Amino acid sequence: MADQLELSAALSGYVREFSLREDTVLAELREQTSQLPAGSAMQVMPEEGQLLTLLAGLTPARGILEIGTFTGYSTLCLARALAPGGTLVTCDITDRWARIGADYWRRAGVEDRIEVRVGDAATTLEALIDERGAGSFDLVFIDADKRGLPDYYERSLTLVSDTGLIVVDNTLFFGRVVDPEARDADTEGVRAFNALVRDDPRVEMSLIPMADGITLIRKRRVTA
Repeated sequence: MADQLELSAALSGYVREFSLREDTVLAELREQTSQLPAGSAMQVMPEEGQLLTLLAGLTPARGILEIGTFTGYSTLCLARALAPGGTLVTCDITDRWARIGADYWRRAGVEDRIEVRVGDAATTLEALIDERGAGSFDLVFIDADKRGLPDYYERSLTLVSDTGLIVVDNTLFFGRVVDPEARDADTEGVRAFNALVRDDPRVEMSLIPMADGITLIRKRRVTA
């Protein structure tokens, strides 16, 4: 049985050369973000951003919800996949970093499709449930504080449509999930989330060992 292929630096470079289609706007945003404290660690890889665009395009993409904006690289990737007339709601605890992304969203011509909500994520999600109702988003991307993952997941299950997709980032969390000495709240939050989703009969899921771990989730189809 073939095992997981280990990516050397040379092989990673090959994948990037023959797969990545990052344009100038995205590349410049990524470069600016890398200059921030922990910017490179907190930003999605460009390959992951490209995957998000592809995944969103496979849904109707009329409504997308992003939990965790940072400087808006993934926001831009997702907004580009929106169907005509579609909107993206992105939420973060502060607008400090999103203000960086706004200029790039404008340059890319998608600023008018993006709504930024600032505040506690759980509170924002509850407000969206009240305002828009269940099943109001075609894709939810979760990339926020890890201790809150189980809670964000439950609310996202309400907000995503029956045919929609939930994408969760950092589900291997720098490898800390398998480190018995790692007992911080964020690592424990990722572990709790991974166990919750694995055992949840309501959904189908796959944890992909790409980047820092990406989990794809959709509601289980009900058959007659």
